[in-house]
Amino acid sequence: MPQTLHIERHFTASDVVRDIVIGMSDGLTVPFALAAGLSGAVASTGIIVTAGLAEIAAGSIAMGLGGYLAAKSDLEHYESERIREQMEIKEKPTAETTEVVDVFRSYGLTTEEIAPIVERLRNRPEAWVDFMMRFELGLEKPDPKRALTSALTIAGAYILGGAIPLAPYMLLASATVALGLSILVTLAALLIFGYIKGRFTGPRPLRSALQTALIGGLAAFVAFIIAKIIS
Repeated sequence: MPQTLHIERHFTASDVVRDIVIGMSDGLTVPFALAAGLSGAVASTGIIVTAGLAEIAAGSIAMGLGGYLAAKSDLEHYESERIREQMEIKEKPTAETTEVVDVFRSYGLTTEEIAPIVERLRNRPEAWVDFMMRFELGLEKPDPKRALTSALTIAGAYILGGAIPLAPYMLLASATVALGLSILVTLAALLIFGYIKGRFTGPRPLRSALQTALIGGLAAFVAFIIAKIIS
C-alpha cells in the first residue's frame, strides 16, 4: 500500500520575525504619535517632517543598538553556562548523571531504559554538555552573527515603519490634511502588520490586527490631545 510522504512544516525564523515585530511596531507607533502630537501644536509640515526624521534616526539607532546588545548578551550567557557545565561534568559526574536521569524520568522512562542512554552520554562529554544545555537549562546556542543581524533588522524595520506615518507630511503642505491622511495610512498599515504578525506568531491574526491598530491609534490620539491642551 503506497504511503503518503509526511512533511512537517515548522516556522523556524522566529528570531528574525521577532526583530521585525519589535522594529516595525515601534517604528509605526512612535513617529505616528509624534507627528500627530506636533500636528496639534504647529501648522508647519516642515517642522513635523524635520522632527519626525530626527526621531526616526535616533530611534532606529537606539533600537538597533538595543537588539545588538541583547543578542550579544544571549551569546555570552550561553558560553558562560556551557563552560560551567563542562566543569561540572568533569568535577561532579555523579551529580550530573543524576540530573540526566531526572530529565528522562520526567518523560516517563524507566531506570532500565535510561541506563544505556546515560552510559553513552558519559562516553561522549561534548554530547553530554549539549544535552545538559538543552534539557537542563533550556538553552540553544545562539548564532554568533545574530547580534549584527538583529541590530540591522530592528533598525531597518523601524525606519520602514516610521516612514509610513511621516510620508503624508512630506507630500502635503497642510498639516491638518496630512494628519488625516497619515491616520488613514498608518491605521491601515497597523492592521496589515498586526494581521501578518498574528499569522506568524499566534493563532488569531484578526485579533492581533485590531490590537495593533488600537494601540497605535490610542498613542497618536493621546499625543494629539496633550499637544492641543499645552498649545
